[in-house]
Amino acid sequence: MTTPPLRRRFGRIHPRRFAGAVAAASALTLLAACGGSSDPLETGDDETPADADSSVVVVGSQAYYSNEIIAEIYAQVLEGAGFEVERQFQIGQRDSYLAAMEGDEVDLIPEYSGNLLQFYDSETEARSPEDVAAALPEALPEGLAVLDYAEAQDADSYNVTTEFSESNQITSLADLANYDGEITIGGNAELESRPYGPEGLAEFYGVEAGFLTIGDSGGPLTKDAIRDGTITMGDIYTADPDLASGEFVTLEDPENMILAQNVIPLVDAALAEDLAAELGPVNEALTTEDLIAMNARSVDEQLDSATIATDWLAEAGLA
Repeated sequence: MTTPPLRRRFGRIHPRRFAGAVAAASALTLLAACGGSSDPLETGDDETPADADSSVVVVGSQAYYSNEIIAEIYAQVLEGAGFEVERQFQIGQRDSYLAAMEGDEVDLIPEYSGNLLQFYDSETEARSPEDVAAALPEALPEGLAVLDYAEAQDADSYNVTTEFSESNQITSLADLANYDGEITIGGNAELESRPYGPEGLAEFYGVEAGFLTIGDSGGPLTKDAIRDGTITMGDIYTADPDLASGEFVTLEDPENMILAQNVIPLVDAALAEDLAAELGPVNEALTTEDLIAMNARSVDEQLDSATIATDWLAEAGLA
């Protein structure tokens, strides 16, 4: 393992830890002024200085198994480069983990470019991977930054059963405008207010739809609700291996209502330079096919995210 530069280990005081460091320094100065005979910073050995925890990188993840796998890849790469890493996985959905990022509780999390952009700029007209990535830096709040995005996408998509698609001749969201029955969509709670939720369907396709909250990120509950007709269609992410089973049809989105959703690291801006140097090779290597394969190992083989991440890094030559 290569020892990281000293600036990574000791030279940068993380913004959220700065106040604590100042307080500690003030307390030590006071002790010295009160007549302490020894240097309060003297440890007697080569122990890490008091501000060494500035090198700890807190890696978070969404409450979504696929996102946790990517977060674990990031964590292992940083550990291999000599960073001390703290994992805070399964934080929740976007409102929760972005609050943690903005509150300096998390330093790094895998995001999806289009959804991240629309969270901060619901009126954006960017749609392509390139345009979305170009728009993100100005949309993000101060203190947050994104690194280069990966080719891999894990996008929201609306799915119906194959039987429903064939019996009603519906293969795209545009076809829903001619459907006679009621339409109910299901997905995480945040979907109801997202620009590609019910309001987006009405705006882009003239489709009126009800909404049912199913908070498992397109998992078994959502799929069962599609199968039994509780909902007409459900939001399932495109890297879900079940979409290749033939049981579901992913409806086309000819108006590009749903933006490109490339995997992109969202980071504390103060750490962006150091993290970019280590995570760049991951972004260059990660493909949608890789995501589908890793997700299949999680679902079918019930492997933990650490094992899946370790194996992928070895196969990609990044271990």
